[in-house]
Amino acid sequence: SLARGKSLQNTKDVFVSCSDALSACRLRSKMLAKQLDHVDMEIEREEEAGNVAAVPRLQAMSSRLCTELERDKEQELRLALTLKQNLVELWQIETEQGKYNILREQLQKDEEELQMQYQEEREVRIWKEKITALQAEGTRRTREKREEEARRECEERNKKHLEDARRNHEKAVCFLRQSMARIHEKNAKEEVKAQEHMERRIQAVLSLKSSITSNRERLQTLQILNKAKALEAKKEEMKMREAILAEGGNAIREIFLHKRQQEHEKKKEAFRELQKSRKMEIVSRILRERASMCKQSKGQTSAKAIKAPVSSKLVFFHQSWCSPSVCSLAGEGTAPQGKSSESRPQDVLWESGDEDTERDKTLLVPEFPGLWSREYDLHKVPKAEDPTQVAIRAMRKQMAERKMEELQTGILHKQTGPAHEQKGCAFHSKPSCIHFKDFDVGHVYKKKIILTNTSYSVNYCRLVGISEWLKDFISV
Repeated sequence: SLARGKSLQNTKDVFVSCSDALSACRLRSKMLAKQLDHVDMEIEREEEAGNVAAVPRLQAMSSRLCTELERDKEQELRLALTLKQNLVELWQIETEQGKYNILREQLQKDEEELQMQYQEEREVRIWKEKITALQAEGTRRTREKREEEARRECEERNKKHLEDARRNHEKAVCFLRQSMARIHEKNAKEEVKAQEHMERRIQAVLSLKSSITSNRERLQTLQILNKAKALEAKKEEMKMREAILAEGGNAIREIFLHKRQQEHEKKKEAFRELQKSRKMEIVSRILRERASMCKQSKGQTSAKAIKAPVSSKLVFFHQSWCSPSVCSLAGEGTAPQGKSSESRPQDVLWESGDEDTERDKTLLVPEFPGLWSREYDLHKVPKAEDPTQVAIRAMRKQMAERKMEELQTGILHKQTGPAHEQKGCAFHSKPSCIHFKDFDVGHVYKKKIILTNTSYSVNYCRLVGISEWLKDFISV
């Protein structure tokens, strides 16, 4: 009993000391809480006053007070736990001593308080979990809403794509139908053209057949006439031979000269016929070109671009038709000066009686003046020029100057090497000299020239000394 009394006394002493320490700890906690509140108020006041330097110091003090307060609370919890343990031991001892009823009630009350504390903590935890669940639910709803909007936008986009595809398909079908209709129409026109072409070919074959038969008959008659003429020529030759022999002359020489003179007359007649046929061909070609140009001018907006080459070609053809006699007559004023270039080809067909003598002179001179003659014959130029020729010549000159400026400034720049200098001619031509003469109307003449660039730079070449009526018909 003595040992039990000592243990009870020791337990009571420990309980008293623990309770004192617990009360002191609680008092200290209250003081720290008041100080913390005071520091918070000071922080708010300093922040309102704008004292930036004092705010960190007060915040550090507040954090330090919070740390001490947490430490005191932990110590309070430990002391309370120790006190409770001592109280339990004391109650046990008092129970053993018959005095544990009041302590049991106190213990029950403490347990109820502890349960209430546990219940409060549980409620706080449940409240936090509810807040977290609500936040998660809000996040989920937001995500679902975004997914729904994205799905709706995707559906609208797909719907728009389908609508565009349908519209494009309708356009493609319409275009295909139009294309097929045009193709069918074109095929029908081509079939009609082919049929017309076949009919024309059949008519041409029939006309050719009839012309062949007529030509055969004409050839037979010509052969008969030629035989008769040959017999007559032999008879005349025999008569001439007999007459020359009767006079005592050289019959062989006289007959040879007579035959030569006849051949010369035949050649002159053939040349005259050839010139007439060429003139007729040129006139028909000009008429065809005028008709085609008139058709083109109806479908086009600008007629100037079409009239310029036509007028230049007319000038060229007129210049090329005129023999020296006609040109000299035009220079002397016998031909009227007011006639246009369109009426001149018809006047050329009617020539004077001196044509035979002038045609013999044209055999010695080329039909067209070429590039080799740079001197101008004054007696072949009419005194009054056509204003169309003057305008065409001025326009050609402007175009040539513009092309030369483009070639010299913008297109071809000289690129000479740093260690090479150009000496002598920039090109070697093979052949070095070309003569143009005796052109035939309606023929195209081509001549191949090899130009070797002997310099170390980019050069260009051009034609010089070309007659005005040949510029449209000579190209490089």
